[in-house]
Amino acid sequence: MYLETFDAISRALAAATGIAKPHLTDGGAHADFASTVAFDLAKERKMPPAKIAAELVEILRAGPDLRNIRIEALGPYINFHTGSGYTSETLARAILPGYGSFPPQPVKIVLEHTSANPNGPLHVGHIRNTVIGDTLARLFRKAGHTIEVQYYVNDMGRQIAIVVWGFTHLGSDRREGEKGDHRVARVYIAANREIERDPGIVSEVDRFMQEVERGDAKTVSLFRKAVDECLGGFRETLAALNARHDRFVWESDFIRNGDTSRVIARLIHLPECHDDGKLWIDLSDAGIGKEYVLRRSDGTTVYAARDLAYHTWKGRNFDRVIDVLGADHKLIGSQLIATLRLLGENTPEIIHFEFVSLPEGAMSTRAGKFISADELIEEVTRRAYDEVTARRDDLDGQARQAIARSVALAAIRYDIVRVSPEKSTVFDWEEALDFERQSGPYIQYAHARACSILEKAGDFTPAFALAMESEIALARHIAKFPWAIRSAVRDLRPHLIATYARELADLFNVFYQFEPVLKSQGETRASRLTLVLATKNTLKEALETLGIEALATM
Repeated sequence: MYLETFDAISRALAAATGIAKPHLTDGGAHADFASTVAFDLAKERKMPPAKIAAELVEILRAGPDLRNIRIEALGPYINFHTGSGYTSETLARAILPGYGSFPPQPVKIVLEHTSANPNGPLHVGHIRNTVIGDTLARLFRKAGHTIEVQYYVNDMGRQIAIVVWGFTHLGSDRREGEKGDHRVARVYIAANREIERDPGIVSEVDRFMQEVERGDAKTVSLFRKAVDECLGGFRETLAALNARHDRFVWESDFIRNGDTSRVIARLIHLPECHDDGKLWIDLSDAGIGKEYVLRRSDGTTVYAARDLAYHTWKGRNFDRVIDVLGADHKLIGSQLIATLRLLGENTPEIIHFEFVSLPEGAMSTRAGKFISADELIEEVTRRAYDEVTARRDDLDGQARQAIARSVALAAIRYDIVRVSPEKSTVFDWEEALDFERQSGPYIQYAHARACSILEKAGDFTPAFALAMESEIALARHIAKFPWAIRSAVRDLRPHLIATYARELADLFNVFYQFEPVLKSQGETRASRLTLVLATKNTLKEALETLGIEALATM
């Protein structure tokens, strides 16, 4: 309802002012919607903004589109107030399954996220990529888009060549209970230590890289086996994080199918391309001073060349290409985009995120200094189990463990996604698991409370007579859910839906604190139960969009 009303007011303002996209925003405490468009017209019309606002209000009131909206000028500001029909229609929609979903959209999207090098387990530094990417994918699907989520497998890089050297030269049998990605990390760390002791090993690693690019069957098999083992472990971790990829795309495929050679052949003819032993692109006209190297002096291509081939393929097969990359990839991302523009190809939209860390400090797979995502999940689940046990000692151990796993996932995913991507963050164990503060479990608990109220209430006939301030504030926030979805998708900012869900839980808890539900009578009781049902449904849709289970009991 918020979305339709916002769009109706925008159209009316555009018609009244001649401005295609007049400024319109949430009205905060003063109104449902507000506009400062009078300031934009003041210079052009050479009139005080307050006088312009008053004139516009008269025009808007006389129009046919905003008959059910009270419009007023407050100095230079134009405020819009909706009536009881707005909240009634909101609740009528919100009590239905799937609230907030948009109709199918025609744009076909590909989104790449995580794509960590398969040389060790996903660690805490990686999973912000995973959580941001998976939440975006869920948001796009909620908004009606067809989206394919891809993991780009770097199976040709130097790190993989080092792993292969380790597998062929060091003792590397899998230990009991050891996941494949952890075994690969153990071998990779040991191989790096050997290289530090004997730099001559580097030439053997280089030979592996040359042979895999030439398509030597034995070497290709060694690389594929090592990467497959690591990806098996990744898939387990991603499943534990409730993240799913539709396709794993292998970097080496773009060598095998000739796409990389074709991209290089096109680039060679450009004046920006230079071959002085190595092949590189001069992107100084795009404001990028660093050379964009595509091929080494020994004839092997680098990651950038295959990445260009991959993105050319994506740009030709999808309408929108979105990448989620760490802040340390900003240069690489800008080089990629600039070179694709030279080729006349579609370019990706890149979401760069700063890193999440633990109080323990920085991590490095090569040095063996990292906390794996598996360890994080295990530790948060252990802490969640202790918290659930303290609250629900009436449940058996199996039920508590199931709730703890869900609560742990909520704690991790919410704490990571709640911060806007451009800000770095430290995962705080205590805050993430706090049922009483603004955390994932806190929002789950609000949903569980709504479920409990409805279970105790039994059957009722929906009613929509809201009178109290806390009731109306809650209903108006429920109305904003589709708007929150559209805003998060439009701006590629998944933290907006996290903020929305937390605010909804806050407003529900205020309502529950001040207004009796089960002890109220007649139409008031039915209306409040309708409001609880609408809240439960909206919390469920918001949580599931965040990749978090909407628990019925906690």
